[in-house]
Amino acid sequence: MNGAAKGAIIGGVFLAMVGGAGYGMYSLVGDTGGGKDDTADSKTATATRGEGPVTEKETAEAAKGFLTAWAAGDERTAADWTNNASEALSAVADFKTRAYVSKAVITPGTPSGTTVPFKVEAEVTYEGTTKPLAYESRLTVVRGLSTGKALVDWQASVIHPDLKRGERLRAGTPASPPVKLVDRNDQELTPEKYPSLRPVLAQLREVYGGKAGGKAGAELWIEPATAGATTQDGGAGQDGGGRRTLLTLVAGEPSTLKTYLDAKVQAAAEQAVAKYPESSVVAVKPSNGHILAIANNRKDGYDAAMTGTRAPGSTMKIVTAAMLLDRDKVAADKPAPCDKTVSWGGRSFHNLSNFQLPAGTNFSTSFAKSCNTAFIKQIDEVDEDAALSKEATEVFGIGLDWKTGIKSFDGKVPVTTGAESAAEYIGQGQITMNPLNIASITATARSGRFHQPLLVSPELDGRTTATAARAMKSSVRGQLVSMMRLTATSGTGAKAMASVGGDKGAKTGSAEVDGAASPDSWFTGFSDDVAAAAMVEGGGHGGDAAGPIVAAVLRS
Repeated sequence: MNGAAKGAIIGGVFLAMVGGAGYGMYSLVGDTGGGKDDTADSKTATATRGEGPVTEKETAEAAKGFLTAWAAGDERTAADWTNNASEALSAVADFKTRAYVSKAVITPGTPSGTTVPFKVEAEVTYEGTTKPLAYESRLTVVRGLSTGKALVDWQASVIHPDLKRGERLRAGTPASPPVKLVDRNDQELTPEKYPSLRPVLAQLREVYGGKAGGKAGAELWIEPATAGATTQDGGAGQDGGGRRTLLTLVAGEPSTLKTYLDAKVQAAAEQAVAKYPESSVVAVKPSNGHILAIANNRKDGYDAAMTGTRAPGSTMKIVTAAMLLDRDKVAADKPAPCDKTVSWGGRSFHNLSNFQLPAGTNFSTSFAKSCNTAFIKQIDEVDEDAALSKEATEVFGIGLDWKTGIKSFDGKVPVTTGAESAAEYIGQGQITMNPLNIASITATARSGRFHQPLLVSPELDGRTTATAARAMKSSVRGQLVSMMRLTATSGTGAKAMASVGGDKGAKTGSAEVDGAASPDSWFTGFSDDVAAAAMVEGGGHGGDAAGPIVAAVLRS
């Protein structure tokens, strides 16, 4: 209890009072059958219609009404104090009947405007085992659109702060036994030490827990949103990437699951993304496609590193350059004019800050300086609309239904015409990628052959991995790698890659997003037999935000 709270026993039920707030929070006891506690002021929602901003008095009334009803196990009244009664009704009912919360004391804190923090001290009881569960959350009071009443703005996180849209609390015996995740060197990888691996561990457990042995215990967990579920704002429920354990009631017997991750590289990736909000990074081995690290730093908890779908900006020029070299339309040492602007399909394209390079500049320099116009000027020379899409699929394996071991998106390069085709040459338009895809593209450029990224061995479940139609021509690989080396030493990636040793190469990218104040920052690079790619939403130039992340991973 906080310092302002005072406890009293009224009718055998714990009552918590916060000085000045006047809230009564009651214990929830499973044996009451979900009925109201007669000592509680648990009337149904009777707030009067109001106008304008929600007042302090209205905030107190709505918060008291909701929290008191929730703590008393009265889901109907609690739901009526929210702006989404149907979802709240189910979630509050599940708190007792599906999460097996046998007792809960809810203590409100000091309101801040229309936001009210509170503490939940609960007990979860399942098949004779009881364990404590304590956490803090908050609610916000808004004015109902149709009623004008002050109501709790319903979010899943009100019930528990780790819940996202469409997710639920559940307790019981999970279908999959627990697993002990280890890296390529048998070092244990825990979500406490490597937070980005929490959703990865959950997915691996769900897919391989039963196959790897072990025995299930009893737990309280977060059940992910079902596919296609909708929420009050009309959006789709977000899949958190598998069940996430909150509390172990009865310990199971875990099996050991070996991954291709590297603890040292993973640690570097975690530390690197921690410095940049909304960032993601993936590292792979070009020689075999093994995934060495996956890390995200996002408020929404989304695994953008593996499943993101954003325009990759100029990092896509690796594929475009390979396509042009493959068809003998350009050569690294031959001129490729880099003007300030160029028009195609009725749309004008320009370079960053409208820069241009001197006449006679070769293609290698245009690549290293990330000249958009030098690439778009080549469209006239390519007589096949699907050239870029074919190169991406046939050589780089993009869109081939990768089976990494967990959920992943394998990139998309649609066939387009006109201005959209020109935009795709520089990684804009309808192209969608994530750091996994770009790291794989860099790995393919480095090795000359696509190796489908893998998190765990295919032998675990006999899954078939994707295979590209053809290897990259040796002449194309040689020129492409040399251009990436130039980018890392004297081009747009030189500053970020200065601290990276070994045989190194890079490519920067900045992807403009409609309505965003700043473009997404992309960067990819290799050092010897490691390739990595990072993306920072709204991070600006590729070398400024994503670049240092990739460099930190490559240095590890």
